[in-house]
Amino acid sequence: MNRYPLWKYVIVALAVVFGLLYTLPNLFGESPAVQVSSGKATVKVDSKVLERVVATLQAAGIENSGIFLDAHGVKVRLRDTDAQLKAKDLIEKQLNPDAGDAQYVVALNLLSSSPQWLSSLHALPMYLGLDLRGGVHFLLQVDMRGALTKRLDALSGDLRTLLRDKNVRHAGIAREGERVTIRFRDADTRTRARQIVEDNQPDLQLAEQGEGDDLKLATTLRPEAIKRLQEFAIKQNMTTLSNRINELGVAEPVIAQQGADRIVVQLPGVQDTAKAKDILGRTATLEIRMVDDTPGAVEAAQAGQPPFGSDLYVERGGLPLLVKKQVVLTGDRLTDAQPGFDNQTHEPAVHLTLDAAGARIFKDVTRDNVGKRMAIVLIEKGKGEVVTAPVIRSEIGGGRVQISGRMSTMEANDTALLLRAGSLAAPMEIIEERTIGPSLGADNIRKGFHSTLWGFAAIAAFMIAYYVLFGLVSVIALACNLLFLVALLSLLQATLTLPGIAAIALALGMAIDANVLINERIREELRNGSTPQAAIHTGYERAFGTILDSNITTLIAGIALLAFGSGPVRGFAVVHCLGILTSLFSAVVVSRALINLIYGRRRRTESLAIGQIWKPGSQARAIAD
Repeated sequence: MNRYPLWKYVIVALAVVFGLLYTLPNLFGESPAVQVSSGKATVKVDSKVLERVVATLQAAGIENSGIFLDAHGVKVRLRDTDAQLKAKDLIEKQLNPDAGDAQYVVALNLLSSSPQWLSSLHALPMYLGLDLRGGVHFLLQVDMRGALTKRLDALSGDLRTLLRDKNVRHAGIAREGERVTIRFRDADTRTRARQIVEDNQPDLQLAEQGEGDDLKLATTLRPEAIKRLQEFAIKQNMTTLSNRINELGVAEPVIAQQGADRIVVQLPGVQDTAKAKDILGRTATLEIRMVDDTPGAVEAAQAGQPPFGSDLYVERGGLPLLVKKQVVLTGDRLTDAQPGFDNQTHEPAVHLTLDAAGARIFKDVTRDNVGKRMAIVLIEKGKGEVVTAPVIRSEIGGGRVQISGRMSTMEANDTALLLRAGSLAAPMEIIEERTIGPSLGADNIRKGFHSTLWGFAAIAAFMIAYYVLFGLVSVIALACNLLFLVALLSLLQATLTLPGIAAIALALGMAIDANVLINERIREELRNGSTPQAAIHTGYERAFGTILDSNITTLIAGIALLAFGSGPVRGFAVVHCLGILTSLFSAVVVSRALINLIYGRRRRTESLAIGQIWKPGSQARAIAD
């Protein structure tokens, strides 16, 4: 009656081993570290950089507890914060001799101290939120007026190209505030132009103005188009910020929209506020310009006398290149960039896809400049670098462009990544900045741990005193529940915050409630005269329905918090929902397995160690006496 088959015991044992294995990494804590990542989109962190870092630390006699290269850069794990600060300064001087033109980002960070054998099993510690790990918090204001201005500037070029393609003559197109004005010399041309613009630009509102020879067609964006533009600006800026922050290797950064025009950025573990601000402000802009191939112009520019309307840049190979200032096309017109191969030469290439307006502009430019070089310039922090400068072989239409020649497969992948990175859709500024030190985070962890520990101890003391052996079994099941919950959070690489710790404490209380229901049901069966074995069986069977109902209703509330909440509320909901699932397993399956091991093998059981029980007839005997 109260015996489990072997496979159920095996499942419980495997679950406990799993819980121990994936909970263990959280006990090792974190070590101070220095991380080296790329300071420019065209600079790579590879094994050569790793060798330079190793040589720098060895020359200074700074010991480290681990140094390695991963997808985000070089990471050096150090023994204490003094060595961390000293190593950062030395590596910074070695890799960035020119502080004004830093090639690499050298930042302070925290890394897990888990042994390698656990990491090889993908047993990693939970991510800790900003309130537990320390780090930096930024609130950024997106300049929506700047986004609108940028869109109107692009619209001016679109209208100019559209009217030229339709052979409509105008007297000038200019942006005036938040509208674009087209001038005409006669009413018939203006009427024709209005019809063309209405057919091709449905997002515009048109109004006719002026008299005589000074006729105007004023165009403004519709309110719904402005709203879409603002939503796109927020989303594109968040994507660009995410790409930049990933270079710093921050574990679980928080990038979320707040209100209509603000973005919250939280970087747990980052201690260097200046570097974090540098990362946020380091957004690249792509521009396509024509190369100035005038004979002797490059030499004159190197001598400090560049031709008017041209700038001197450096190609990726280090060769000087003179590029015209006039921007033919910007990265806003680029919709996709993928690495591939040239169909004819089978050399590595990058395939670009432009939007409709970009395709028209590119077609005109390539038709007028066959045989000339076209430069793709990446601008960061006000400084430009030529990614590639291919020769235009023929007119390119259809919006699909191929860049090939003198590049390896790796360079093609890197170039495609750079071109996909795009630029900010609107300017941003930091309006709020907060730094939480690691010591404050450690204090929060300590307080949260103590609160959970004392709560667990109080529950354990009460259960053992009130239910004796069954109370001890309930406490063991509760410990397994805590083990399973932490293991799942670690396996899912969830982010634990202070509200998450509160959810763990709540999960313990809810989990013990299920054991109380079971124990009281067994007591009730014994009071009704059932045998001990029958009481155990019936108690678990009948209590399960009540436990399931109560947990399902609580789970529904947790799922609602998970679906509609954000930030700390969402973190609480994740732990809360997982805690309900683990408490069901531990309270019903684990505790039943332990009780079956204790009582299931006994053929005759006279009594159960479940505390004081009122039995039928005891009151009658007391009255008779």
